[in-house]
Amino acid sequence: MLAHEQLKSGNSLLDLRIATSNARPVTDHILVLVHGLPRAMGMGRQAAGLLPELAEHLANESGWIVATGTLSGVGGSTGTFSATQWRHDLNGILNRIEEGERRISLAGFGFGGALALATAASDERVRGVATFATPAHLEAWCSSAADFHRAVQVAGVVADENDLLAPEALRDDVLAIDPISSIALIPPRRLLIGHGADDIEVPVSDARDLLASAEGRAELRIIQGAGHQLRADPRMVATLLGWLDRHR
Repeated sequence: MLAHEQLKSGNSLLDLRIATSNARPVTDHILVLVHGLPRAMGMGRQAAGLLPELAEHLANESGWIVATGTLSGVGGSTGTFSATQWRHDLNGILNRIEEGERRISLAGFGFGGALALATAASDERVRGVATFATPAHLEAWCSSAADFHRAVQVAGVVADENDLLAPEALRDDVLAIDPISSIALIPPRRLLIGHGADDIEVPVSDARDLLASAEGRAELRIIQGAGHQLRADPRMVATLLGWLDRHR
């Protein structure tokens, strides 16, 4: 079952979907899926498009409650991207889903994985994090301030140009998130690092750098033949389901 609601986050209105199992007993565990930052033309409206379907599948197969929200400027959510705003959005989602003794984990894709790591590093409510195709070094991932600013505009995650930070400020806001430092603060909470062996957007060496920063206290899964887009890869789904089942 997939419930849909809207969640206020500052000046943004976020689409939030929460999936529960129709096939297995529902546990007190909840997983939040965090999409990445699209940088291709017009992809802002589609960046989270597959996640509600993935949420339903994961919920039905695992018994976990699975939530996915589209962050500011993405999909049907209003607002404009900034790393600070997205961190605020994700914190609002955690506040919404936290009920009683629910145990929360995050699974992030691309930049969403970096966001998940930063959130977990400062929020003890998060009991575990899975990352997929996540950059360890955001300075290299962003490239120049001008190029990054242009990519955000082209992707369409901007509701109002007046709300978009200037190029240097936009990039610096992203670089305030440091995946390498964040992941070091998460163990002994559980960690999974997934990456495609043929990812040309984020090198597979970034996954190994994240593992090293966690001092090896994470599961590493390199998916052979896979590129950057892992959300629909059945091997990624199987890897994530296995991780969920081991932590029921």
